Amino acid sequence: MKEDYYKTLGVSKSASSGEIKKAYRKMAIKYHPDKNPNDKAAEDKFKEAAEAYEVLSSPDKKAKYDQFGHQ
Repeated sequence: MKEDYYKTLGVSKSASSGEIKKAYRKMAIKYHPDKNPNDKAAEDKFKEAAEAYEVLSSPDKKAKYDQFGHQ
């Protein structure tokens, strides 16, 4: 099962869009494949963060995720 998107980015459910963006950018820089060549774990973390940000940065997707989770 996938990890909770809020937990992935390290933010609370009440986080503002700015806080979500800041948390994503921090993770993206830390785990970016260019900074971690040949590190599969870092690449996976980067992809998880990007997926979480894609959902949580969109008001519509975020509302659906808050209501239904990963389903």
